[in-house]
Amino acid sequence: MRRLACLVLLAAAPLLIGGCAAMAVAPIAAIAYKGASKATEAARPITDSEEYYVGRAVAARILGKYKLDQNPKLTQYVNEVGETVARKSSRPNPFRGYHFAVLDTQEVNAFACPGGIIFITRGLIQTCNSEDQLAAVLAHEVGHVANKDGINSISQARWTEVWTAMGKEAVTMYGGSVAAGLVSLFEGSIDDVFKTIVVNGYSRQAEETADAAALTELTKAGYDPSAMVALLTALEAKGKGASSGIFKTHPPTSERLARVKTSVGQSPAESQGEKIRTERFKKMAS
Repeated sequence: MRRLACLVLLAAAPLLIGGCAAMAVAPIAAIAYKGASKATEAARPITDSEEYYVGRAVAARILGKYKLDQNPKLTQYVNEVGETVARKSSRPNPFRGYHFAVLDTQEVNAFACPGGIIFITRGLIQTCNSEDQLAAVLAHEVGHVANKDGINSISQARWTEVWTAMGKEAVTMYGGSVAAGLVSLFEGSIDDVFKTIVVNGYSRQAEETADAAALTELTKAGYDPSAMVALLTALEAKGKGASSGIFKTHPPTSERLARVKTSVGQSPAESQGEKIRTERFKKMAS
C-alpha cells in the first residue's frame, strides 16, 4: 500500500515540483520547438508507456481527493482478487501491470486509471456480499483499462496540442524516456481523464462494454458471473435517491441490471467453492 502511494506520488512529481522535472523537460522542449512534427503525428496511437504515465498522474489526483485505506491485508486481498480476473481479460499485461488499492471512504465508487491503477472504496466493498461480487466490481474496472476508456476520453484537440509541442524529433531522440516528460505537457489531458472518471463518468456504450467484459472475465477466472446480478441488485437498493459516487457516474443501475440478467440467465445454486470464497471475503472485509 505504501509502495503504491509512493509510485503514484512520484508520477505527480512533474506536476507538483520544479527541480529535476524542469531539467528533464527543458531539453525535450528545446528539441521539440526546433523540429515540430506535422499535424498527422497527433493521430498516432498513444503508447502503453505514455498511457501508464498519464494514468499515474490521474491516480495522484484521486489520492489528493481520497485517502488510502490503512489495512494492508485487505489491500493484498483486493490485489489478489483483482489480478485473478485481470489475467483473464483481453489485456492481461499492460505496461507495468495492474495495481489495486482501497480508498478509505464510505462513498460507493471505484475508479480505473489509464494503464492499470484501479481504486475501490471501502463503501463499495461493504456493499458487496461475497468475493464473487468484489471480483465483479474489479472485473468491470479492468474492462475499462482493457478498452482504454480512460485514455480515450482525452479529446483529439488535446493530442494535437501535445504532439505539435513535442515534435517528432524529440520523440525519436528520447524514445521511451520521453513518456515521463510528457506528463507535464499532459496536464490538461490529465484533467480530462480525471473529470471523466470522477465527475462525469463514461458513456453508456463504454459502461455496457465494461459490464460485458466483466462477465467474460468472471467466467474465465472461475467466479460465478451471476454475482454481477447480485451486486447490481444490491447497488440498486442502496442507490435509491442517491446522486453521488457510482450512482452519478454510471447509467441507471436498473438498466445495467436488466441487461446483465439477460446475458447471465438462470443463476446456479451456490457451489462449495463459492461458499468458501464468501467466508474468506467476510473475514477480510470485516
